[in-house]
Amino acid sequence: MNKALQKKLIDVAAGRVLADLVIKGCMVIDVYNAAVIKGDIAICEGLIAGVGQYSGCREIDANGLFAAPGFIDSHIHIESSYVSPEELGRLIVPHGTTTIIADPHEITNVCGLSGLEYMIEASKGSVLDIKWMLPSCVPSTPFEHSGATVAAEDMEPIIGRSEILGLGEFMNFPGVVSADKSVLDKLELAMRFGKPVDGHSPGLAGNDLNAYISAGIHTDHECSTVDEMQDRISRGIYVLMRQGSTCHNLLDLLKGVTQQNSRRCLLCSDDCQAKTILNEGHIDHHLRLCTGAGIHPVMAIQMATLNAAECYGLKDRGAIAPGLRADIVLLDNLTDFNVKKVIVAGQEAASEGNYLLPVVQHDMTATMGSFHIKNFSKDKLRLTVHSDKAHVITVIPGGVVTRKETAIIKRDKANNFVYDPEKDIVKIAVVERHHETGNVAVALLKGYGMKRGAIAVSIAHDSHNIIVVGVSDDEMAFAVQQLIVQDGGIVIVQDHNILEGLPMPIAGLMSDQSGFWVEEKLSRIHHLAVNSLGVHSELEPVMLLCFMALPVIPEIKLTDMGLFDVEKFDFISIEA
Repeated sequence: MNKALQKKLIDVAAGRVLADLVIKGCMVIDVYNAAVIKGDIAICEGLIAGVGQYSGCREIDANGLFAAPGFIDSHIHIESSYVSPEELGRLIVPHGTTTIIADPHEITNVCGLSGLEYMIEASKGSVLDIKWMLPSCVPSTPFEHSGATVAAEDMEPIIGRSEILGLGEFMNFPGVVSADKSVLDKLELAMRFGKPVDGHSPGLAGNDLNAYISAGIHTDHECSTVDEMQDRISRGIYVLMRQGSTCHNLLDLLKGVTQQNSRRCLLCSDDCQAKTILNEGHIDHHLRLCTGAGIHPVMAIQMATLNAAECYGLKDRGAIAPGLRADIVLLDNLTDFNVKKVIVAGQEAASEGNYLLPVVQHDMTATMGSFHIKNFSKDKLRLTVHSDKAHVITVIPGGVVTRKETAIIKRDKANNFVYDPEKDIVKIAVVERHHETGNVAVALLKGYGMKRGAIAVSIAHDSHNIIVVGVSDDEMAFAVQQLIVQDGGIVIVQDHNILEGLPMPIAGLMSDQSGFWVEEKLSRIHHLAVNSLGVHSELEPVMLLCFMALPVIPEIKLTDMGLFDVEKFDFISIEA
């Protein structure tokens, strides 16, 4: 802040000069005192001058609406919305979200650091303020092929940039606990630059958890039980309570939130499709869930604002107070949290659910052409099993954790797996798409419900190879081939016909179309998956598939290199 702006701000705050904008007659949420006060909010050059009685060059009559600080999503992967950063801003700002902490490790795993640069530049086309975490684990483990490798020496020229808030979620928790040198190099880099490090430690406990946190880990968004949450809070961790399109941990974790520990609790979506945002909302939806579970509304707003700002050192936001950014959400009540207006840095950005500002799309050329596949054919989908008893990946509804189980399967005379319509077990395959390795790994998925056709996706956390699931090799091969033709994304097929496709030319991860177009396509894909292919209706059929190749989420996953036991942290045979 220069001296001229400082003087003007002081003059407006003191009432000597008219404010640029005054929001009159608000019920202001005071997140510091956990109270509600009545007053006007004076805004000067995008900053809050004061709360009290003010006049302005322009005035908005709030007429008793509640004024909350702009909501902060404390951990999100923009790529999982399936839309570009600019388009995500158009979708979530009308829901009151003014800041997000984004980890672009999806596109970085595909395109390397040029993908990060694309995201940073594209974010400038939206009023949404996006803070970036530098991806820490590219690839997430050495047990799969990603499109890029980012080591500590690659990070060093970047981590000090103002656009980079900290180091993204450290998924390689075994590497941290074992004090792997390459891991320590990255953690030391973050410490040297004074940047926070996000955590990712599902199931970690006891001394291993102590070891992980002692390395400088600051947060965790992978808690699924109250015990896990409280265990981490007691060790100084901020817990990011997650409610996304597939992972729904918020209601379970709210049972452990108390007046004593609530200030260590934040709200996040992690992976949230455009479909979910348009149908349910964003952080405003999280707040409704909080109050519905008995959390005091001001405490819930603290978790969506002040707690996140303090956690990540965002000293210029998180509250409505003099000198802070004028990020303000006007609500008609503190139960439904209906968003009436959104002010971002003093600018009216949304009203009655409509985004008011232009959306400027950034050139995506650098992210295109990300499919490099060698010698793929139907024959590579054959699964030979030398036993009637096989390991299967069992789906658990409501999340992305899977269970390792064994099942009796049907085989032909050549010992190849044969789909049995009487059993809820289908083939799943991962096709490497970055380096022309020719890798295709095949395993079995139980509990998905599919009875016909195939679905293929190029969104496969975190290395983003192709995942395909289906009842026959013919259908699966057809789905993979059609996915490549349409530049990635999602395709659903039956009887060698494309039922629907959602192209994603931005690295095979994001559409270049509007969120409304994506929502329409995705809704149709979901409908067809359930009603035409038989996928269980309680599952999120696409996003669930996207996590079946992530070898840091228990208990068992499939990468392009084979079937991976996350508990053993090693590959296992399909035979049980």
